[in-house]
Amino acid sequence: MLITPAFAQTAGAAGASSGFAGMMPLLVQFALIGLVFWFFIIRPQNQKMKEHRAKLAAVQKGDQVVTGGGLVGKVSRVIDQDFVEVELAPNVKVRAVKSTLTDVIDPAAAAAND
Repeated sequence: MLITPAFAQTAGAAGASSGFAGMMPLLVQFALIGLVFWFFIIRPQNQKMKEHRAKLAAVQKGDQVVTGGGLVGKVSRVIDQDFVEVELAPNVKVRAVKSTLTDVIDPAAAAAND
């Protein structure tokens, strides 16, 4: 025999004890990747969603809005916290769900574009 039984037993014991220690760098890498994803992707997206919800909650009569379908109009009436009435053209009014509004256009920016 090339390997003695005593040597084989010690080699096997050393390999068994390093199972968790060998996985530790992999676990640290997963934790660091998760932290990077949270810091660079998830956190900024949550902040944008919070700002968007605040914009929609503050919609009032006279605001110019963009709907999810790309229609631009002026809010003629806030029906309740979920619905608004948007005037797309003179005497053309549609009821829209607030959550489908994609943007509230700043009045200063709207005046500059006219």
